[in-house]
Amino acid sequence: MNGRSGGGAPRRGRDRRARVILPRPGRARVSGDAPSTAVVGGGIAGLAAATALAERGVRVTLYERDRTLGGRLAGWPVELADGSPATMSRGFHAFFRQYYNLRGLLRRADPGLGMLTALPDYPLRHSSGLADSFRHVPRTPPWSALGFVALSPTFGARDLLRMNPSAALPLLDVRVPDVYERLDGVSAHEFLASIRFPEAAHHLAFEVFSRSFFADPRTLSAAEMVLMFHIYFLGSSEGLLFDVPSEPFPAALWDPLARRLAALGARVRTATPVECVEPRTHGGYRVATPDGEGEHDTVVLALDTEGLRTVVAGSPELGDARWRERVAGLRTAPPFLVSRLWLDRPVAPDRPGFLGTSGFGSLDNVSVLSGWEGEAARWAARTGGSVVELHAYALPEGCVRDVEEKRLVEQLYRVYPETRDANVVDARHEWRADCPLFPVGGYGERPTVRTPDPGLTVAGDLVRTDLPVALMERAATSGFLAANALLEGWGVRGQTLWTVPDRGRSAVLRALAGRTRG
Repeated sequence: MNGRSGGGAPRRGRDRRARVILPRPGRARVSGDAPSTAVVGGGIAGLAAATALAERGVRVTLYERDRTLGGRLAGWPVELADGSPATMSRGFHAFFRQYYNLRGLLRRADPGLGMLTALPDYPLRHSSGLADSFRHVPRTPPWSALGFVALSPTFGARDLLRMNPSAALPLLDVRVPDVYERLDGVSAHEFLASIRFPEAAHHLAFEVFSRSFFADPRTLSAAEMVLMFHIYFLGSSEGLLFDVPSEPFPAALWDPLARRLAALGARVRTATPVECVEPRTHGGYRVATPDGEGEHDTVVLALDTEGLRTVVAGSPELGDARWRERVAGLRTAPPFLVSRLWLDRPVAPDRPGFLGTSGFGSLDNVSVLSGWEGEAARWAARTGGSVVELHAYALPEGCVRDVEEKRLVEQLYRVYPETRDANVVDARHEWRADCPLFPVGGYGERPTVRTPDPGLTVAGDLVRTDLPVALMERAATSGFLAANALLEGWGVRGQTLWTVPDRGRSAVLRALAGRTRG
């Protein structure tokens, strides 16, 4: 079911139980002298906040330290060894159908979401030879869970008898923040072990999911993983299939959205890092950059973990001591590696566009970009080659870069043996360590959208929203929430939001899960 409500609400998908979150009543736009807002950070969260504010007449200046927008989904031009121009990025991202608010943001520039293309399957493969797929799994719970168990080769009759169903009951009725109160003190690994899932299923499916947070399951909060199961599998009828951008991130997503912001009168200042934010005596804030200072009535800090810590540390008058302590205590996830290879020959024609892997050393997934991204496909068609991308999440501390890069390619040869005979026309490796870590017991210390300063809000996937959202959708949702908090102060109606259902779908299953809460 598609629908649209006031305030530029994003259209929801097929789930009739998707939850709508209405903003507080108010005027459609600001009146009188328009207030100004500095949005610090040009990733998904910052772009969402800037868009919602500019649409309602706020004078927005968006500061981004890098030369390109998109944050962890940015892209930048490179020249390959054969002289071809290409766009490099930090790697593959899946745009799930549950990302209602992110899709609502992208619709500002492309109402039909023509920049996204669907991949037909979400296959998984273990080094033992076991394989799984979500293509034929029903989308609506509880049939999704039953269908997965019935179709998966990792669940045998003996395995089902050995499982501990009572330990799995929290999965049937996930509520926020209740799930954190119950499970934030347990690791994802411990929680899965308590259920006694079959070992093959544990490695093939559940570990693949938990590692999508760029963390080892032994350090990841079980509450985050259980919330993820609810969002993508047990609480939503959107299913686990997803879309991908049909061109590199800048061309498909961020350049059109930047043009939209410019048309609304917003100033977008890339290559402009913010050094500090200082409250002014008579209200508002002074924002300092290497190029000078700007004065703004309000500020949205939409930064990654290290960026937020750095700006707050350099802005000693922001917030109060407790808030600053919580920001300083934020942690980043272990480093990850993205390796993109331009090969001189194609992969086998039956290779999927995306494959999740387990048991292949550090290799977590393989994408054949030339199968679905326009730029990569054109290069492959012109050269007779292919473009393949490899991901390794949560690499061990102290790992050696060139060794890990070689190991990752060796695992590709195991997964797709035909690539062993290919010559590498060019290779680009991106090492990053800037994703937020959601450690065991850390939920209560994460910052919320609102801060001790009414004119200062925080956005990003590191933020605690008390809504069933995660990853890119948490970034977009928090950006809209940050804008809404400021708009309320001016009596302006903010952005209508959507989420997946905020509780289990079945009254019977909710009652069973209630026994564990009791």
